[in-house]
Amino acid sequence: MEWANQLCENRQFGSKMTDSKYFTTTKKGEIFELKAELNSDKKEKKKEAVKKVIASMTVGKDVSALFPDVVNCMQTDNLELKKLVYLYLMNYAKSQPDMAIMAVNTFVKDCEDPNPLIRALAVRTMGCIRVDKITEYLCEPLRKCLKDEDPYVRKTAAVCVAKLHDINAQLVEDQGFLDTLKDLISDSNPMVVANAVAALSEIAESHPNSNLLDLNPQSINKLLTALNECTEWGQIFILDCLANYTPRDDRESQSICERVTPRLSHANSAVVLSAVKVLMKFMEMLPKDLDYYGTLLKKLAPPLVTLLSAEPELQYVALRNINLIVQKRPEILKHEMKVFFVKYNDPIYVKLEKLDIMIRLASQANIAQVLAELKEYATEVDVDFVRKAVRAIGRCAIKVEQSAERCVSTLLDLIQTKVNYVVQEAIVVIKDIFRKYPNKYESVIATLCENLDSLDEPEARAAMIWIVGEYAERIDNADELLESFLEGFHDESTQVQLQLLTAIVKLFLKKPTETQELVQQVLSLATQDSDNPDLRDRGYIYWRLLSTDPVAAKEVVLAEKPLISEETDLIEPTLLEELICHIGTLASVYHKPPSAFVEGSRGVMHKRLPARTGSGEGTESPDVGNAAGGSAAEAAPSIIPSQGDLLGDLLNLDLAPPTTTGPPPPTSGMQMGGMDLLGGGLDSLLGGDIGGSPAMGSGFGAAPAVMPASLNAPVGGGLGDLFDLGGGVGMPMGAYIPPKTVWLPAMKAKGLEISGTFARRAGVIQMELVLTNKAMSVMTDFAIQFNRNSFGLAPAGPLQVLTPLGPNQTIEVSLPLSTVGPVMKMDPLNNLQVAVKNNIDVFYFSCQYPISMLFVEDGKMERQVFLATWKDIPNDNESQFQIQDCHLNSDAASNKLQGSNIFTIAKRTVEGQDMLYMSIKLSNGIWVLAELKVQAGNPNYTISLKCRAPEVSQCVFQCYEAVLKN
Repeated sequence: MEWANQLCENRQFGSKMTDSKYFTTTKKGEIFELKAELNSDKKEKKKEAVKKVIASMTVGKDVSALFPDVVNCMQTDNLELKKLVYLYLMNYAKSQPDMAIMAVNTFVKDCEDPNPLIRALAVRTMGCIRVDKITEYLCEPLRKCLKDEDPYVRKTAAVCVAKLHDINAQLVEDQGFLDTLKDLISDSNPMVVANAVAALSEIAESHPNSNLLDLNPQSINKLLTALNECTEWGQIFILDCLANYTPRDDRESQSICERVTPRLSHANSAVVLSAVKVLMKFMEMLPKDLDYYGTLLKKLAPPLVTLLSAEPELQYVALRNINLIVQKRPEILKHEMKVFFVKYNDPIYVKLEKLDIMIRLASQANIAQVLAELKEYATEVDVDFVRKAVRAIGRCAIKVEQSAERCVSTLLDLIQTKVNYVVQEAIVVIKDIFRKYPNKYESVIATLCENLDSLDEPEARAAMIWIVGEYAERIDNADELLESFLEGFHDESTQVQLQLLTAIVKLFLKKPTETQELVQQVLSLATQDSDNPDLRDRGYIYWRLLSTDPVAAKEVVLAEKPLISEETDLIEPTLLEELICHIGTLASVYHKPPSAFVEGSRGVMHKRLPARTGSGEGTESPDVGNAAGGSAAEAAPSIIPSQGDLLGDLLNLDLAPPTTTGPPPPTSGMQMGGMDLLGGGLDSLLGGDIGGSPAMGSGFGAAPAVMPASLNAPVGGGLGDLFDLGGGVGMPMGAYIPPKTVWLPAMKAKGLEISGTFARRAGVIQMELVLTNKAMSVMTDFAIQFNRNSFGLAPAGPLQVLTPLGPNQTIEVSLPLSTVGPVMKMDPLNNLQVAVKNNIDVFYFSCQYPISMLFVEDGKMERQVFLATWKDIPNDNESQFQIQDCHLNSDAASNKLQGSNIFTIAKRTVEGQDMLYMSIKLSNGIWVLAELKVQAGNPNYTISLKCRAPEVSQCVFQCYEAVLKN
């Protein structure tokens, strides 16, 4: 707590004798005695009493009863006594808000004290008293302190603004404190600049889209100037702020890097990591052939190496950050392998991190050194570390092909030690080496088979069984070896059972005459005696394959396997980019984005590294590029539920048989609205017709009768004469299509990024998707499904992704939609919850479609019907809106709107104001009537909407605004 920290500060004011006497008492009526002492006329006695009160408060005693007496002690010139009273106030003001008001006058008075220490103390304390009643009194003193002549007061006031914003954000904005804070960035004192940056960054975190830190080259220059002179923590605030800036070009990027580089030699490791973060980000914009780029790479290595000489906890944080840096730019530390060699007294968590980085840096040049080290580690006493070291030898073999033979030889030496856990780990990694280099090192199989009896861990047993099954034709007694495992089949783990089943089937396909009895035995155990569904399913598949088509079985089971990749534990590129932007924070230690572990209302901005200038690396279409680069990509709709909610809803999709006789969608006989996404439903996309359409809900959105009976009533008077004035409507323009935005970021979908928009073409609603694969594996088997929604939107056919989507590939897909799916009212009305499945997983996201996609082509009402309907709809159903900054005349507006099926029925001019009367019909039969007022020379339009379902009015207004302004 802040008051506790300040209590420590107060030691300097303490008397020469020890303070321990304040924490002991022999008095009986302690509160009564303290009360008397607090009201004493003697200043020294009063100070002693306040110290006793603070001591009691510190050890947890309730001394709130003394509030008025302590507050009376505020009227003093003694700085020590004032500090103590302020400590007491900060602690008890929340529980005694009415009493705390008594202190306000003293605060205000202290804010004008000639002593800057007292002025700063007063404004700091007022910021810490989180009582609404006091907050309003703080504004005037705070305003003065923000412009105080003393920099110490200004820097304290800057932090106070952030505290006040946390209590009452609206008040801070109304009082203009944010603008004053922005001005303080230009302050002459570097500490004031640092605190202003810290306060603005804190406020910006709780308002991610506010753009409070409006960074430009001029403000960046001021920050870089202040960087050289402020304290270490001030430097961290400024460096973190710089990391959020995107330079205009590579020259500006180089200039900033040159001015930040000296921070790399700072004694504080947090400053060093913040400087590394800025340099890593801005290096993205430097051309690799630039001399300075190579110089910068060389300058980054020494500070990172220096961090490893700190205490173990700091070493661990440094190593976690270095792990990210090495994945992004291994060339920085490629010559520093030796500093990552493990020391005998390193804690286990440091050892394991060093081991990981050693493998990442392993290359042909240093592999001999690395292997010698790893072999040494494999003889250590720490079992976990030894296991990791043995695995590391295998990873080196897979990564550096030239070293594979040496690695295998090393592993064989380790097997000869006969240390049980070493042997088992060695067998697991040799299996991976066989996968990477088939038909190369099979001579070692005999040695492995000698150690069969010592294997007791599931992973090692499964690896050995795989080796025996894979190379059964080279092992004379393969059937005996596998049969020995079969004896305790039901006691084995699932992993071993599955591997054993496959290995025996492989053996049978290679030596059918000798092993028929063995394969029948294992198939019987897997299918009849097992209750594990995975094992049973695999057993039945093999049984049917072998009994119906042994040739096909051979092609399936003995198919050539793809080689395993070098690095299987690399962080996804998009996630790595974000983590590089968070170097020096918890995210870089956890290797998770902040959104994965930060809870609460604060928005978390996803950060990306800037694109290299002039590289032309982007593959997206212009629309997608804009969406990804702009704020639209970051600001996901605020109504998106959590994935848990979406999953729950999508799993509860209506699976009832169809009950309506509505016609199927014209584009395809297949209707996806009621399919079970996670079950077998999507498999039928490959063949077979689901048929029919799901039941329509009876909730909101069910189609009403086309026209109410009262529309046939006689028409006369009122608005009747307006229809005598002719249309004045020209040729309609094309329908408005919103720009594409990112609906599903790659980070949330294991590398699959989905952006898109909605369009209506020739009466068909289209969902236009752009699928980008930012992962390292190929994506196939795409399918899509919608949750119930307000207007029954559902895919009218399967998602047509005809070719596999390779890494860094983008494909555009147009999905026709129907409006006969299940109906459920959403909030907001146009919210659509979507699930997309591919060969990797099922992903959920939420988007909002413009309701204009549902405006049908036969939405132009007859004039007399319009007038009768307008009168018939109750006035309570009328909504009025303002469309601002629209510079079209009435004819141009009418043409534009007609392109989106908003039809002008009539137009009239009254006192220089054009009034357009319009009708819209939604796909579910709801009619919306509108009156649009356009005044020549006035960019603000007024629109009145009438509808029997007033819920749609807000969405319709948004469509008017979007169509007219784009």
